[in-house]
Amino acid sequence: MIQLKEAVIVEGKYDKIKLSSLIDGLIIDTGGFQIFNDKEKLALIRRLAETRGILVLTDSDSAGFLIRNHLNGMIPKGKIKHAYIPDIFGKERRKEKPSKEGKLGVEGIPQEILAEVIRRAGVDCGISKEKARPFREITKTDLFEWGFSGGQDSRKKRAALLQELKLPEHMSPNALLQVVNCLMSYNEFCEVAKRLKY
Repeated sequence: MIQLKEAVIVEGKYDKIKLSSLIDGLIIDTGGFQIFNDKEKLALIRRLAETRGILVLTDSDSAGFLIRNHLNGMIPKGKIKHAYIPDIFGKERRKEKPSKEGKLGVEGIPQEILAEVIRRAGVDCGISKEKARPFREITKTDLFEWGFSGGQDSRKKRAALLQELKLPEHMSPNALLQVVNCLMSYNEFCEVAKRLKY
């Protein structure tokens, strides 16, 4: 597993699934062209760029470059890095026919090639969790104890937390947990939770 400080931005859920077996870190999918109109997700990506930097890893076709260029225009230069997969022609296993341009996307690229393009992008690889986060991590138990998951009115309380943190409203507890660990320390989380406690 490659440990990354940067959040990795990919096009879709299958890219995210592929990378989650290779990367120990936060992976966000853009939902393809939905990113052009998704203000909440763009705001989240900007915040992640500010706090830890982002690595963009899209397909090598024209659609992938449209998304990449859009993000490039939204994020300050020092906060964004790019990994480029090579043009490999073929078809992903789950698809009946090749893509319009006939190239494999991130989900179809062999893992060893993905690992190499990620390392070449100049990201912070191999950071131990202790170095990356000197403070205690926020856990699922913390979400439960503060009433943000697994209890009566958890959904309502979690919605208030998401609104307070300016995060997308449909974020699951697991996704929330990943993101809050990127954005804040345990103590900062507790301060926010205290303010929201009923």
